[in-house]
Amino acid sequence: MNRLKRLLSLGLCTAMLLTLMACQKDEGQKENNNDQQQEQQNDQDNSSGGSEQEAWEKEPAYGETIHYYMADGCTSGPLVADLLGYYEEAGLKAEGYKGTSYTEALGANAVQVAVGHIATMLVPCTNNVDLTFVGGAHIGCKTLYVLADSEYETTADLKGKKISVPNGIGASDYNITARLFDKDGINPLEDVELMQVETSACLPAMESGEIAAALLSDTYAYNLVQEGKLRVVRSLLDEDFQTESCCVIAMNRSFVEENPITARKISDCVKKAHDWMRENPEEATQMLIDEGLNSDDFDMNVELNQSLQFGPTNAFTGAALEKIVDDYIRLGLITSTDDAAEVMEKAWHPLGDDSLGKTPEYRQAWFEKTAQ
Repeated sequence: MNRLKRLLSLGLCTAMLLTLMACQKDEGQKENNNDQQQEQQNDQDNSSGGSEQEAWEKEPAYGETIHYYMADGCTSGPLVADLLGYYEEAGLKAEGYKGTSYTEALGANAVQVAVGHIATMLVPCTNNVDLTFVGGAHIGCKTLYVLADSEYETTADLKGKKISVPNGIGASDYNITARLFDKDGINPLEDVELMQVETSACLPAMESGEIAAALLSDTYAYNLVQEGKLRVVRSLLDEDFQTESCCVIAMNRSFVEENPITARKISDCVKKAHDWMRENPEEATQMLIDEGLNSDDFDMNVELNQSLQFGPTNAFTGAALEKIVDDYIRLGLITSTDDAAEVMEKAWHPLGDDSLGKTPEYRQAWFEKTAQ
């Protein structure tokens, strides 16, 4: 009997010991599982936080100096981004490049970014110049002028007349002027004669009757308007053209394809500069004057810079570019293809954060313009 009791007691102790060991094992497994899950979560967190950096470090341009085209006035955004320290903040090394043509500099990858006219770069882009547009810069800046005391009040009054496009047939002034007339239902190839007269010679040519009107930059014509010598007939600042970016941020296309993260960072820097220029027109104007990028007429430049509405969104610019491409094909300004989708594929590669520096009210205003 005593032996039986001892056996039962031993069995109970053994069972309790096994149960305790099993519980401890389960707890250990749970702790190990929790530790493993935490390690996996940490790995995922580290991966998600470091993935872009790791991908960026694999790009050919990582750690290399990028070059922007040094320009003045309304195309100075890339340089302003440098002056404000935006490239450095983004982890980029940047240097300016001076040249005679931003289109050529972009196509040769001498610079990776520049700001310039759609009218200057769109046709070369379709003719295999290695560039693409990554964002909008601003509206306006070119206008069709006539003598202040002339009889010409509208584009219709200019039918059959000679019109100067100062930088030549097939260049940006020609393309802009063609669209200004076309918008009013006037055939720019048949109803007017577009010809080249150098900018400084346009006023004497109008006074002598050689030409009736000329497309000029608003900066150049400003004082002539104030002096009562010139008058506006049609402008890229007119209401129906205020829904279009006239100038864009452009980059070397191959660079964008090979370095998407670097390209986005560059685009963001220039967009931040444009937003700052829009929100701080007086400070921006003084900075450009100090750097020799604007004339010394402070009030004029503040007025003109405010009219440009720097920093249109990608949606705004993309919608405008589609209309421009359609017009260029219809007017025969683009001759390499009649496929608008093919042109957009080459010309439009939107990058960057459209929310940078933009208040909700500002974004809504651009949305409403785009939707019109």
